[in-house]
Amino acid sequence: MSAATASTASRTRPRRRLRGGGGGGERTAPYVFLAPFVLLFIGFLVVPIGLAIWNSLHTVRRSGLGFGSASETVFTGLSNYTEALTDAEFLAGLGRVLLYGVVQVPVMLALALTLALLFDSAAVRFKRFLQLSVFLPYAVPAVVAALLWGFLYQPQVSPVVDVLRSLGADPDFLAPGTVLWSIANVTVWSVTGVNMIIIFSALQTVPRDIYEAARIDGAGEFRTALRIKIPMVAPAIILTALFSVIGTLQLFNEPMVMRSVTSNVSSEYTPNMMIFSTTTQGGNINLGSAMAILLGLVTFALSVAVSVASNRRGGKR
Repeated sequence: MSAATASTASRTRPRRRLRGGGGGGERTAPYVFLAPFVLLFIGFLVVPIGLAIWNSLHTVRRSGLGFGSASETVFTGLSNYTEALTDAEFLAGLGRVLLYGVVQVPVMLALALTLALLFDSAAVRFKRFLQLSVFLPYAVPAVVAALLWGFLYQPQVSPVVDVLRSLGADPDFLAPGTVLWSIANVTVWSVTGVNMIIIFSALQTVPRDIYEAARIDGAGEFRTALRIKIPMVAPAIILTALFSVIGTLQLFNEPMVMRSVTSNVSSEYTPNMMIFSTTTQGGNINLGSAMAILLGLVTFALSVAVSVASNRRGGKR
């Protein structure tokens, strides 16, 4: 065999993978990158949930008259859940946030969808400025937003109340029957912008050729939005609805701030406020954990119900 033939054969011969090379590193690299997320997920979600479940199944019993009294943690099963489910204040707060969500979530989604459709159309000028104006309230912390609106709700200092009174109206935004909707107004003002951005981003992914075909067929802006745009962004609408349902049941900051403005918001006004009051002021971590688990189950059930209903509706189309 000549030297040229041997050189050609050596170049065409497949190279063998060296033992002890980078194969092990390639297999372990995904786990290395996933490890921080897994550790944080376990440490900040799995462990707290497990601890809450353990606490909810136990009760701290104390003995003595307060001088050197002893305490022990005993297993009591579902007694904390029974106490929570028979607590009138907890059930009233849960019903209050459900009523709040039935009104607030559709109103907020309708506003977000309408604004997204307007910004996607050619009828609106200065779109960037208007989009920033609508989104800007989301950048305001919830506590600051509640303080701002609390100032606007107080009859003694509110310019809004003064203007309405000059027109012949006498509003009371902090009355027992209206304070819930005043809180809902704060939430709508705060989160409509971010939901609008989500829906508007979904609208930007719709091929423009579909709109051109609709215009050729004689469809106007309203019909195009109703028959094409809204069905195409249905997944984004469902996503915002899920986030809104979860946020509704976690209502805490706005009513907590409103407590400093009006006495019509109690410390048990929402489930989260009652959990906070029970665990911190009442010192009953076990009962508070049971309430938290129940609230989490209700949130999970409503989220699944929204997902199932949306999937069924999407399957019928």
